[in-house]
Amino acid sequence: MGELERRIMDLLWDAAQPLAAAQLRDALDTDGTETPAITTVLTVLSRLERKNFVHRDRKQRPHLYEPARSRAEHMAELMHDVLRHSPEQEAVLARFVRSAGPKEAELLRNLLNDEPAP
Repeated sequence: MGELERRIMDLLWDAAQPLAAAQLRDALDTDGTETPAITTVLTVLSRLERKNFVHRDRKQRPHLYEPARSRAEHMAELMHDVLRHSPEQEAVLARFVRSAGPKEAELLRNLLNDEPAP
């Protein structure tokens, strides 16, 4: 995912409701980076839609966009991709577990034991 795609997805994941391209562009204007043109935002949204990252409500004018899946689902898929494409899955998992802090280790133990998070 490119930098602008990630910034737009972060805005959509953080939003309480679907957003229009103009709302996204305005929010990008306040994040301290260069503000892209509305046409650039629309192009990125089209790409994200083709990649199945966003859904577009075409019944509304302007069209409204929302994430196709949650941030947690996306991040979990990235982690699965790393493991799927690694010739050393055990080493990758071992390194990940050993680098986890106490809170993360406790959370992993609870999840593996099907216990609720503390």
